[in-house]
Amino acid sequence: MNNILDADIIKKIHELPALSAVVTELLSSIDHEEIDVDSIATKISHDQALTAKTLRLANSSFYGMQHKINSIQEAIAILGFRSVRTLITTTAITGSFARGHTSRFNFQSFWRHSIATAVCAKQLASHVKANQDYAFTAGLLHDIGKLVLVTRYTEQYEQVMLQRAEQDSYILDAERAILTTDHAAVGKVLTAYWKFPEDMQNAVAHHHDIDQANEGMLTAIVHIADILTHALDLSEDEEALVPVISCSAWDKLRLTQEISAKVFRETEKQFEEICQILIN
Repeated sequence: MNNILDADIIKKIHELPALSAVVTELLSSIDHEEIDVDSIATKISHDQALTAKTLRLANSSFYGMQHKINSIQEAIAILGFRSVRTLITTTAITGSFARGHTSRFNFQSFWRHSIATAVCAKQLASHVKANQDYAFTAGLLHDIGKLVLVTRYTEQYEQVMLQRAEQDSYILDAERAILTTDHAAVGKVLTAYWKFPEDMQNAVAHHHDIDQANEGMLTAIVHIADILTHALDLSEDEEALVPVISCSAWDKLRLTQEISAKVFRETEKQFEEICQILIN
């Protein structure tokens, strides 16, 4: 057993590369109505790599535009500032971790599952008339603590992966047995450090234990999206198990077999193109 202390986790997280200044400014704007959109659009445009990938997302079938969007300013005018903020944040997050040297952890599978959960969460949010951009971002972030653990505690996480394989257990149980913490708890610390809104932090922290947490709609959305995308096996991780679904979360989202089938279809339809843009 490797007892990882909270103070050590915080220290490791503070050693991670910071999100870019423009992304930090975008995150700080989430809870503010008044913001200088033109100024932020200009700052985004100065980052050519960020701009290029954001525009590829904006022009994907995910948004179904009838004509090509050629600039950040145009994207904001057509899609809205909130949607463009989500696209830029997504691009920044998926590029924030270098792939570590580990024989067992599959970074490609990790991002495939995270992106699938984000897409599925957006579909579920649309169904319950919740904030779709919030849901997409929370879904993308839900397992982010795994990347902290695998890149900062590589040898210990190798033991976690080995135990999961040998005992055919959930990764969460293997993490708790080996590390005395888990990716959800670490993800909460990271999203707090990155200054994401508190409800997103809670969705990351409690997406596995929603019945105990008594959390709100966003946590329920991420919990269900995580499980549905595991069931669809979009990560292509042969060792991943489908978690047990929370009946209370299912009821909170007022889901039926017909609605879940529609969510399945829409998630599968939009998922691969976004993966091609973000992680290939």
